[in-house]
Order: sequence, then C-alpha cells, then structure tokens
Amino acid sequence: MTVLGGSGVRVSALGFGGAVIGNLYREVSEAAAAETVAAAWDAGVRYFDTAPHYGLGLAERRLGAALAGRARNEFSVSTKVGRILEPVPNPGRTRDVAGGFAVPADFARRWDFSAHGVRRSLESSVDRLGLDHVDLVLLHDPDEHWAQAIAEAYPALHELRSQGVVGAIGVGMNQWQMLRRFVTDTDVDAVMLAGRYTLLDSSGEPLLDECARRGVSVLAAGVFNGGVLATDDPTAHAVYDYLPASPQVVGRARRMVEICRRHGVALPQAAIAHAARHPAVASVVLGARSPEEVRRNAELFRAPVPEELWEELAAAGP
Repeated sequence: MTVLGGSGVRVSALGFGGAVIGNLYREVSEAAAAETVAAAWDAGVRYFDTAPHYGLGLAERRLGAALAGRARNEFSVSTKVGRILEPVPNPGRTRDVAGGFAVPADFARRWDFSAHGVRRSLESSVDRLGLDHVDLVLLHDPDEHWAQAIAEAYPALHELRSQGVVGAIGVGMNQWQMLRRFVTDTDVDAVMLAGRYTLLDSSGEPLLDECARRGVSVLAAGVFNGGVLATDDPTAHAVYDYLPASPQVVGRARRMVEICRRHGVALPQAAIAHAARHPAVASVVLGARSPEEVRRNAELFRAPVPEELWEELAAAGP
C-alpha cells in the first residue's frame, strides 16, 4: 500500500477501475459485477475507483453494494466530481448512447465545477455508494472548464479535505498538460492520468516527472489505450482511445508483441509494467468485466519483466 501525496489515504499498487461495471459499451449483469469486485478483493486489490459518469451512477451503486460489509479501514474508494446527474422526465426506452454506457437514459449529465456542484455531486455519490465517506475525490475531465475548476471546484475540495470530509483530493483527465498545471498551481495529492503514459503514448512523462519532484502521486489508468494493448493480438480489440485503431497503431503494437515474445513477456503484461515502473505511480488502475479478467490482470501485474525488454523496446523506436 502506498500513501497518496501528503495525505493519509493508502492505495494498493493494483487498483480496480469501475467504469466497466457501469455497463461501459455493453451490459454486465448485477451478479457478474459483484463477482468481479469480489475477485479483485481476493486478488489483493484495496483501491477502487468510480464516478457518477460511469453508467449514470450504476457503477457507484454496484461498487458500494459489492464492498458492503467489509471493514471500512481496509480499502480506499475514489469518485469524481464535475458532472451533476439530473433526472430526465419520461425517459422512455432511450439509452445512454452519447455517454457510451449500456444503461437507460434516466438521468442527464450537466457540467458543474462550482463549489455547490462539487458538494452536491459528492453527497450524491456517497449516497449511491452507501459509504460513510469517500477517501479520494477527483475533478473529472475539467478540460473545457479550467477557470471554474481552479476558482471554485478546487477550493471546495481543499476545504473538504481541511475539514476531514475527504482524505485526499486530485484531478483525473485524459490529457497531461492541464494536469501539470494543477500539480504546479495547487496542492493536490494525486492525479489520475488516462492513456498518456503507455507503450504507445508516453507523452505524459513530463507530468509524471513533475509529480515525482513535488511528491504528488499518479494513478495510471488507460494503460491498454482502450484495448489495442490488452492482448497479444492487437487486431482482436483494435480500439485506441475510444476509436478504431489506425493501421499504423496496430502495426506498432504488433512489433511490440514480437519484441515482448523474445523476452517471454505478454504485451498486456508489458503495458502494465511500463506504467508501474515510474516512481511517481502509486497505483495502476485496471478495469474488468469478469472475475476471469481480474485474475488475469493480477497475474500479469505480478509477473516480472526483464530490464532488457525496455532496452529493446526503446531501441525499436516509434
């Protein structure tokens, strides 16, 4: 377990990403969601991440139910703020197509990085989770909302941390440049970086280096870049950052498979290990939709990777 930044919140080196149990792309049954979280616990995972955005609150409800009855001091949970869920009158049979989740569109998301919005969102999340508190709260995707996020949302989180309502605060995004601004201009404990420190895209390395210098913890997410790095066959799930992977990206991934095989390493194993290698990374956060995926991820996470692999991958270039 590693402490996040200057907080007292501890996370396991392998974390569980809750988007998938919110029916990301396709449905996951209630039973499968519960079994998947239980498998993560059995694999030693003690850090669980979620957000209202994931399945319009479904992921939070499922995660809370799956963790119910476990000693609260044995695990940490993060959720996110920045999107308010508002009930949709007479939603009918519409689905959450725009959000990418296979759930009824009973709620609509509304951006809100105001201080009131932060508190309202957190209160709703705690209620859905059925917990007495959330350990870490992250501003979620403030890309187009820097002014309000820095002027209103961040001070609200800072106050909540000072009051002991939450243990740690931070920001989660798919880009690294604005995250670095938060790291240099505020007193966050952690950042969650998705997809920008991977075998295919290490552009976020300056952010990680800055975090290491300042004692800010990094939660590495999206290490498979959406799926193209998730297996030894990059064509099996040729998705890169939520879109179909280009032939060039698939070609790069295939070359990496060949290099990994020479060292007895699976491509997803290398993808996980690459993120975990940086000293600023406190946890690698992986999503899963079944107990089998959880156990496979845990096995890959624990498997050693020879140093020579990194040297050959670096020599191969982009």
